[in-house]
Amino acid sequence: MRTRFLFSRLADLAFVLFGVSIIVFLMIRLVPGDAVAIMLGANTDITPERVAELRGRLGLDLPFYVQYFNWIGGVLQGDFGTSIWTGRPVAQEIGAHIWPTLQLTLLSVAVGAGLSIPIGCFMAQARGRGIEVAVRVGAIAGLTIPSFWLGIVSIFLLAKLLPGVSALGYVPFTQDPLGNLQRMILPVIALSLPMLANLSRLVRSAMLDALSQDYIRTAKAKGASQRLIVYKHALRNALIPFITSVGVMTGYLLGGAIVVEQVFAIPGLGRLVLGAIAERNYPLVQATILVMTSAFVIVNFLVDLLYAVIDPRVAQK
Repeated sequence: MRTRFLFSRLADLAFVLFGVSIIVFLMIRLVPGDAVAIMLGANTDITPERVAELRGRLGLDLPFYVQYFNWIGGVLQGDFGTSIWTGRPVAQEIGAHIWPTLQLTLLSVAVGAGLSIPIGCFMAQARGRGIEVAVRVGAIAGLTIPSFWLGIVSIFLLAKLLPGVSALGYVPFTQDPLGNLQRMILPVIALSLPMLANLSRLVRSAMLDALSQDYIRTAKAKGASQRLIVYKHALRNALIPFITSVGVMTGYLLGGAIVVEQVFAIPGLGRLVLGAIAERNYPLVQATILVMTSAFVIVNFLVDLLYAVIDPRVAQK
């Protein structure tokens, strides 16, 4: 990988993250209504003195640009502010809830992306056969089923078929590995199914295109086995659009995890940010959204680097 390409992508990453921080900062402050009065709540005696005190504590009495530079300066040092309701550092609040979301997202990516490759290759090889049509119809159905609906139905079915098995809540892997994986099965299925359906169709299309190329016909003429042709020659080129899509969909999985965590009572970032929005916990909402959007950007940056590793011609442009 060329150094120039790497530094170019790092510069793009820094620029995008800077833009994301500005958007997140302005998004919270441009919400209609007085944010300070909303945070004080309807059951509190809202006096001008209390409003001024909270506004000063949050730094909202300063000009916008001063507020931004104070906030981003703290973020760069690992200081995301203090939660209004608990008084704990926001970084600690996020750290306590980020691992369930990371585990759910990574397992869903592993299942969705991992299974889509053999399924997509099978669909390309069995093109036009009855079983391929059935798998393709199943993939289309997987795209149309909402994750939250699938989660609710799976909980209901599990309660009917295996009433003694728990599907709700979260147990850290370090405390109970078996219990952790048991509770993760249904959320991972619900979250990964749309990704699996989408990527398997993408792999099928890319494989059909690759298998029609001249170098595949040359490999066949030289007597290469079907497995070698499919999984070495054709799949390498088919992986380029696949990897790009995996990066984009991983970011969307972070958003989908918010809903799935609510359905399965998983105490991750999704439940944290929804609770913070309900409580009008201004610093926590801002920091959590920044972390989730930054994760989306960083994942796509890593995909760009992997793209260049698979196809070195990209780094030479």
